Amino acid sequence: MRKIDLLMQQYGETHQNPVNKAIHWVCVPLIMWSALAALWVASPLAVYGLIAIAVVYYALMSVPLAVGMLALAVLMIAPLPFVGPYLLWIALAVFVLAWIGQFIGHAIEGRKPKFLQDLQFLLIGPAWLLQFVYRAAGIRY
Repeated sequence: MRKIDLLMQQYGETHQNPVNKAIHWVCVPLIMWSALAALWVASPLAVYGLIAIAVVYYALMSVPLAVGMLALAVLMIAPLPFVGPYLLWIALAVFVLAWIGQFIGHAIEGRKPKFLQDLQFLLIGPAWLLQFVYRAAGIRY
């Protein structure tokens, strides 16, 4: 079994409840966007560096997932220069609310978030959602 398949399986084990899954479809992208946005305020260059490191991480396991995650990251950061002076406050509010949503989802699930066992699952969460899109589109990741 490929490493990416194992990680997706392990992540999926704690995301079986349909309500928790639905919450993740909203909150995971919001957390990703808000983290990139908050870092953007500090240093746009750091955002590009973080994205590059994440893309390498994904590419070592799955080039198609790496391409998709890069595309998502680019779509998320593209509007950031135009948000205005309240970007940090917006990002922080979205980040906190989305994490509250995540923990509500896991309370409903009755299982702890996977990243509490291993931080790499913070990167697997967005890819786990993307793999559903890929499957629906007939793309092998």
